[in-house]
Amino acid sequence: MLGMPVRLRQPAVAGVQPSIPLMTTPENLDHMLHNWQSRFTGGRSPSTVALAFMDWAAHTANSPFKTAALGQTAMTQWQRLVRTMMGGENSIAPQPGDHRFVHPAWQQRPYNLLTQSVLLGEEWWDQLVRGAGGVSPPNERMVAFTVRQFLDLISPSNIPWLNPEVIEATRASGGRNLVDGMTNFLRDQLAAQGHAAMKGFKVGENLAATPGKVVFRNTLMELIQYTPTTAKVGAEPVLIVPAWIMKYYILDLSANNSLIGWLVAQGRTVFAISWRNPGAEMRDTSLDDYRREGVMAAIDAVQTICGAAKIHATGYCLGGTLLTIAAAAMARDNDDRLASLSLFAAQTDFTEAGELQLFITEDQLNFLNDIMQTQGYLDSAQMGGAFEMLQSNDLVWSHAIRSYLLGEQDAPFDLMAWDADGTRLPARMHIEYLRQLYLHNALAEGRFEVAGNPLELGDIKLPIFVVGTERDHIAPWHSVFKLHLLNDGEITFVLTSGGHNAGIVSEPGHAHRHFRIRVRDAGARTLGPDEWERDTAAQDGSWWVEWGKFLGQHSTKNVVPPPMGGLNSNRSATPQAPMCWKDKKPCRMQTQAPKPILRTGRLTS
Repeated sequence: MLGMPVRLRQPAVAGVQPSIPLMTTPENLDHMLHNWQSRFTGGRSPSTVALAFMDWAAHTANSPFKTAALGQTAMTQWQRLVRTMMGGENSIAPQPGDHRFVHPAWQQRPYNLLTQSVLLGEEWWDQLVRGAGGVSPPNERMVAFTVRQFLDLISPSNIPWLNPEVIEATRASGGRNLVDGMTNFLRDQLAAQGHAAMKGFKVGENLAATPGKVVFRNTLMELIQYTPTTAKVGAEPVLIVPAWIMKYYILDLSANNSLIGWLVAQGRTVFAISWRNPGAEMRDTSLDDYRREGVMAAIDAVQTICGAAKIHATGYCLGGTLLTIAAAAMARDNDDRLASLSLFAAQTDFTEAGELQLFITEDQLNFLNDIMQTQGYLDSAQMGGAFEMLQSNDLVWSHAIRSYLLGEQDAPFDLMAWDADGTRLPARMHIEYLRQLYLHNALAEGRFEVAGNPLELGDIKLPIFVVGTERDHIAPWHSVFKLHLLNDGEITFVLTSGGHNAGIVSEPGHAHRHFRIRVRDAGARTLGPDEWERDTAAQDGSWWVEWGKFLGQHSTKNVVPPPMGGLNSNRSATPQAPMCWKDKKPCRMQTQAPKPILRTGRLTS
């Protein structure tokens, strides 16, 4: 009955108490409805898609002559297909990155005709959805994206009796590939429900195994200090701020490709934040809480351990954006404890944030907020679905074909194991981040406030090292590059091969890796991104070496490694009274008593 309290069934989260039952107010009933709808829409607001198609349909209908001309285009496409049927050359080639038809059988008759018809049809559909004048750019992109998702879904490569590679495998194995495929499907379903682990990998053994210890913790994060391996270390420690959307050990995978392990071997004192994996009880944690209790608390603790040495602050992905916010606030407040700023695949201007922007509209954010209000957070499956849709051919359908139709099983590797170790995002923080940065671009436009006053990225007077990756669909490198327009100081920009993760985990000795690097001196002319890429020669190898040189150039001397946890910590998990900054003066920060959230020195809840 209306007005009677009902208990919402909350997702089970280990170590997390269910949130307070929501009351059946009209607003909360709408939250429940939208949460239910999200199961069928992949988390996308149905009204966002509907409004985009209405905009496109209205303008298409009001351009009858342009639309009619597409009939002539269709006839041209048919003529191209007929020429191929008559024995001519293929009329169209797949787009770069389209791997659906790479198997040689697709190039033989009759499958080549199927391939050509699909590619010609997709080209025509793209002209149709992008040909109507007057459609708002976001709506046009949304329509094109949705149509592409549908065409990907019905591609003949996904239909077993039309895919020659699947037919060949079924004939050769007597159908064993389909049996194996069903086994793989059931295994993946169990993994999606959290009932299976990545075989062969265990955190603390062959993942995240660089020796170290937790030296500080509060309710939001733990700070790990890594054990030195050299007699002397650089005086300036390195503090790594990973994204809270990922586990910190993306930078400490296996021994051969651990950036943290490599840094330690280079004679660096390294600290890394490990964010707490939030549950419903952290629904009201704000973005500024992450800055204060995460970045700033870590800086306080590092200086308590290392003395007055300045810090090489390093941020990855969203952690880099958060670190930039913290650095700008420190610069505004005359807090000069940083020696340099390094940003890996991190955006500060979000006007060219790629197709992820399709999911960032006011309507979509309201819908997402309703979803999160019923559970208090956004989980990794909900986030992962959106990222996979951005590259559905590679991340969804090609995997489904290999695993479920061909019966192949990917050999487990460290990056895959890390990816399976999902995280959650607090509801309030996630909406604040998306609305202020992605939707309103407040940071780049000088409207993002910390402590009631706006930030200016130009206030940061530090040498900056920025890395973008060529195939990044989460933080496109053109977007990462835009920091050049927001800060006129010294910026070293690196464009490396690979994607958002593999491009960063690019250790020395990794085959087929290359990068471009160029330093823009303070006050010098800024090149456009395409001009920069054209005029900057590619080099083989790992960009890690160049980053090591950058750190060396902006360091002072080598010193004896600081004790683990501080001079007087007697290896306690929490250093005594770490430094904080208030009113531009040092003070002592009161630390909270740690909660029992540790297992083997890592946050696991």
